Amino acid sequence: MSTLPACPQCQSAYTYEDGPQLICPECGHEWSAQGPESAAAEEARVIRDAVGNVLQDGDTVTVVKDLKVKGSSLVVKVGTKVKNIRLAEGDHDIDCKIDGIGAMGLKSEFVKKA
Repeated sequence: MSTLPACPQCQSAYTYEDGPQLICPECGHEWSAQGPESAAAEEARVIRDAVGNVLQDGDTVTVVKDLKVKGSSLVVKVGTKVKNIRLAEGDHDIDCKIDGIGAMGLKSEFVKKA
């Protein structure tokens, strides 16, 4: 017997898995197999700067340490302002564009909110 939950819309017992999704063949409803607890935990990810301020998309930050650009002789100097950041998943928390250098990823531990 299947241990999959019934469809939350039509209560059909004939749900099936398709990767990380559960699907109801009767009404066509799709939902996450992880459940609301895991989905809420992913959405609750908070990225903080070097002094503990919460960062959001579109914030302006200031670099707090000289950062060497990998694969180049360029350096991002202390005090460089970075406007309109985007938060990202992975090793580097921030995607941004720095004048004179271009697009790059930064770690949140090396910036503070301006």
